[in-house]
Amino acid sequence: MKLRNGFIGMAALALAACGGDEPETTAPETSAAPEPAETTVQTWRIGLEEIEGSVQYEYGAKFAELINEKTDGEVEVQLFPYGQLGGLTDIYDQVQAGAIELAFGSGFLGGTVPESQLFSLNFVLTDDEMKNTEILNDPAFRQHPDLVAAFNERDLHPLAIVPEGWQVWSANKAVRTPEDFDGMAIRTMDNRLLRETYSAYGADPTTMEYGELFSGMQLGQLDGNIQPVFAHQEMDFYQVQDYLIFANQAQFIATFMANQDWYEGLAEEHKEAVDETVVELIPYIHDVQTRLNEERLEIITENSDIELVYLTPEEREAFRELSLPVRDTFAEMVGERGTRLMNVLIDLVDEEDAGAADDSADQDGSDMAEEAEMETEAAEM
Repeated sequence: MKLRNGFIGMAALALAACGGDEPETTAPETSAAPEPAETTVQTWRIGLEEIEGSVQYEYGAKFAELINEKTDGEVEVQLFPYGQLGGLTDIYDQVQAGAIELAFGSGFLGGTVPESQLFSLNFVLTDDEMKNTEILNDPAFRQHPDLVAAFNERDLHPLAIVPEGWQVWSANKAVRTPEDFDGMAIRTMDNRLLRETYSAYGADPTTMEYGELFSGMQLGQLDGNIQPVFAHQEMDFYQVQDYLIFANQAQFIATFMANQDWYEGLAEEHKEAVDETVVELIPYIHDVQTRLNEERLEIITENSDIELVYLTPEEREAFRELSLPVRDTFAEMVGERGTRLMNVLIDLVDEEDAGAADDSADQDGSDMAEEAEMETEAAEM
């Protein structure tokens, strides 16, 4: 930021040296200070799939704050919650066309970027939400050439992967086995992989716009829904369902993305500000989604008689086995590039699981050694 200084001349008065015979002189007129040039403020716009108070809104608000700080006020970021720019596909169309600079894309994005349906695969990630956030934003995955190319081909650029909490089933009956899904009309996004997954579970996957879900369930057009907890609460879905079922089969995952030409054309310092900010937001947004989902679940239970169902490991395993063939479906849908990307993610998860197992084994060994030492000391006494 340049500082502009005005220069003010000093007036001087000359006096006669002797007897006042010398004429009085005056200083030349001072020149006017230059007018400071106006600073041009850039406006970046983010299209949200969710309403104010959601995980995406909190992410966008923090992103806006940090970008404004890092650019010394040169950039202001505006948020457009769901509905202000139209439906989900309208948001994607606008960011692709450059009408807005930034947007979030989740399950519906599969119609635009088929490879993004990878995030809809069930039972791929770990059971640790923070670890999942770190894996998905590891440069080995987030900046993988196949992921970047998949978005670039659609005039988009992926900036960050944002898990928003476990996808939770809602229904008017308890679901503990695949048989409980038999014939159930459950809403899925317009995403082939989700339709294949819930068909494998025995349900009847039904596509419906987000804004129509409440009335769809209220009128009996839908028997169930799939959302993170905060969405069940903020859209009042829990008021027209009797059960919330926690299977930890998948997290709701959004991609924070930019128009490709806009991103590549950013001034270097602005691009660095964006890249730094999305990394800084990794632990922040994990804490936000954890807090929001916990708070919203408390609101749900305090304001309704809805019953919470938590599947056991054995119950989850029955669904996991049914989900495995869907990975082959994904590979068929997206070809070699998407398949490589899926394998990269699975390998990162396996490495994390192996590391966690080693840490657990080391801890167990340490505990056993400490216990044996205590027993020896006790025997010597």
